[in-house]
Amino acid sequence: MRRRKKEQRKNRYSDSHRDSVHRKTLTVSNLAVALIGFLFLVSVSVVLVLNLRGLYYFDIGYLRISETTGLSEKEIRENYDTLIDYNLVTGGVKNLEFPSFPMSENGRIHFGEVKRIFLVIQYMFVICGVIWIAGLMRKLFRKDYGSLKLLALFSFAIPAVLGVLASLYWDAFFETFHKLFFRNDYWLFDPVTDPVIWILPDAYFAHCAAAVLILVLFGGALTGGIYRSLKKVF
Repeated sequence: MRRRKKEQRKNRYSDSHRDSVHRKTLTVSNLAVALIGFLFLVSVSVVLVLNLRGLYYFDIGYLRISETTGLSEKEIRENYDTLIDYNLVTGGVKNLEFPSFPMSENGRIHFGEVKRIFLVIQYMFVICGVIWIAGLMRKLFRKDYGSLKLLALFSFAIPAVLGVLASLYWDAFFETFHKLFFRNDYWLFDPVTDPVIWILPDAYFAHCAAAVLILVLFGGALTGGIYRSLKKVF
């Protein structure tokens, strides 16, 4: 009888402890730190993929871009590098002029809009990184690891859902993305007036999206591993 009562008290303590931990995890401050951390992971993933020129160089052969356009691989790379340098804070290209392609006014406007988005993401990477590290260090000092747990959950759940949707409905996903971020249809290029579109096939953007999601998932896995290690130690 005593043993049963002791087990019941132990179970009640265990349930109460789990509820306490659950409540401690789902605090406003933990959610805020986790959200900022997620924005940091997304922005750093986008910046890494933007700088990952090797992915496009691989796609030149994999997607047979040279055969489709009749341009040499060297010429395709030069035009692509010009576009990437234009979108980088450190690229040093203020006015976009492709070495091999003319560009319509609508095309110029669209590339300008794309650049503004990438600049925001690059600044967000730095700002969110500083804020997240400061908030996380404060949490770790207090032995509060709830934000890491939430960040790991965000970094698994959101990319997983988006990844499934993108893989099943890529065309709709791609179109919805552009409608969300652009207030016009200038992203619908006419190959006659903006022939650069021939070297930027949809499949390449799908590969970029996949790379970003994989990097965010990796960040989530790393965060989850750190969370579990800290819980074991402390």
